[in-house]
Amino acid sequence: MRLDLFLKMSRLIKRRSLAKEICDAGCVRINGRIAKAGAEVKVADVLTVDIRDRLIRARILHLPLRVEGPEGVVEMLTEESE
Repeated sequence: MRLDLFLKMSRLIKRRSLAKEICDAGCVRINGRIAKAGAEVKVADVLTVDIRDRLIRARILHLPLRVEGPEGVVEMLTEESE
């Protein structure tokens, strides 16, 4: 699944166009490597999203088939410590 689509479907970022801009700006990493919007994400990948004053670091537990509700996001991602 594409990174920008995953960010939207997991509700980490509201719009796919915004997710693409953030990825292209180099603010998203997959397993420690800067990732562009078209990069593929897999289960067990660690995402790091650095937006302004927020730093989100999470491991992907499963890939969504559609946009998840708030409960689905909790089951989809687990917070990682540094």
